[in-house]
Amino acid sequence: VVERHQQRMAADYPHISSQLSTEALLADPTLELIVVNTPNDTHYDLSRQALLAGKHVLVEKPVATSVAQWHALTALARQQGRHLLAYQNRRWDTDFAAVRRVVESGQLGRLTEVHFRFDRFRPVLHTKIFKEDGRPGSGLLYDLGPHLLDQAISLFGKPLSFEKTTNSFRHGSQVTDCFTLQLRYPQGLNVWLSGSLLVADPGPAFVLHGTQGSYQKGRTDPQEVQLLAGLKPNDPAYGRERADQAGRLVLADPAGHNHVLPPVADVAAPATFMDLFDAVYQTIRHGQPYPIKDEEVEWQLEILA
Repeated sequence: VVERHQQRMAADYPHISSQLSTEALLADPTLELIVVNTPNDTHYDLSRQALLAGKHVLVEKPVATSVAQWHALTALARQQGRHLLAYQNRRWDTDFAAVRRVVESGQLGRLTEVHFRFDRFRPVLHTKIFKEDGRPGSGLLYDLGPHLLDQAISLFGKPLSFEKTTNSFRHGSQVTDCFTLQLRYPQGLNVWLSGSLLVADPGPAFVLHGTQGSYQKGRTDPQEVQLLAGLKPNDPAYGRERADQAGRLVLADPAGHNHVLPPVADVAAPATFMDLFDAVYQTIRHGQPYPIKDEEVEWQLEILA
């Protein structure tokens, strides 16, 4: 890990190797994989440096600030014979896993309308300047948009077309703090993705309507809160939602009467962020296909740009 100012990681991880610079980290021949989790506008350059140093790269979303940067990185990764992998951890959120189960069950019939929201209430500008100064990749669209886009693309694929609306409402804001994306798919399906920093009372995070029913669910994934509270991923409670957070599934019978039913149960262990790291391992060690495909990242960046 690179800790330029205060070396704190050893307190929790005494066997960790801490470096004062990126150059020292990349020069370490024992390291195979570099994780880039830095301000958005630095992702391209740091990923490029790591690939040139012969390392595999796992890069935080957004992987780049333009499609051209992504093309350059993927070409370099192929040239170097290394893997360039996008860190899209929200594909393994437990709430989104529940949405995926409902969609794949076919219970809703043909989907007609889908809404994914990611809202917060942060009316005051962030103290981290790089989040607010208008540099490439800053603002809510590039912060939360990649999560919502990856979830939508993983379920429905590349949209036929899209429209984008962005706004800045907070006093003194230089960046987007509210956005809506409308993705159009075959058979008339419309998918709306929205995010805002000015929602004090959030509604459901996921709302899906189909020809046979509807499903809605709150943003209930516990992993981020659990990790910040010190819970370890190997704890049996990690990633498990409460029973009352399963969401609301309403299906219509042939006579047109609505029935509230329990959503499709997760019979296995919950999907967690650790599944992403398992996928990284399988890709690097055994050549297994990585779940987040290069073309999916490209589609995402085309919409964000």
